[in-house]
Amino acid sequence: MNNWTTKRIERIYDNPWIEVEHRDVVPPAGTPGIYGVVKFKNKAIGIVPIDREGFIYLVGQYRYPLGEYSWEIPEGGGPLREDPLINAQRELREETGLTAENWKYLGRIHTSNSVTDEEGIIFLATGLKDGKSEPEETEELQLKRVPLSEAVDMVMSGKITDSISMCGILMAARLMSV
Repeated sequence: MNNWTTKRIERIYDNPWIEVEHRDVVPPAGTPGIYGVVKFKNKAIGIVPIDREGFIYLVGQYRYPLGEYSWEIPEGGGPLREDPLINAQRELREETGLTAENWKYLGRIHTSNSVTDEEGIIFLATGLKDGKSEPEETEELQLKRVPLSEAVDMVMSGKITDSISMCGILMAARLMSV
């Protein structure tokens, strides 16, 4: 049930990846206010690649908006109307060089639903085969192979803070009884 009234929407920023809107609103309490909404033009895609020995592959990179280095599951974006699985397969190969025989949908998340409509789709990839990575020119990636239980510890200790990675690792661990 939506008890909000939108009076006016003004696009204040637009690029190929995001759009930022300023909205004049009336929330449920009835007092006029404002709201900023970041609308994403792609779905966020996360992949939890786990090999036959129960190891997960993490990708490390510097995240400019945070100003810090981040360990994450392989991630990327895909057009809203494209099959997320096709984008997941592409991202896994680009960032790690891996391909997977088996794919399982783990779930859908909203990364920060108080300010954005970004939707994340997470897959588990197994039956992995090595190959050559092809990162984008903006990516300087490190690859790390750790036991899934260690990745869970990294989430629980705050060493992994990326929301899609946290959800994907914990979902996979639960599924695999780690």
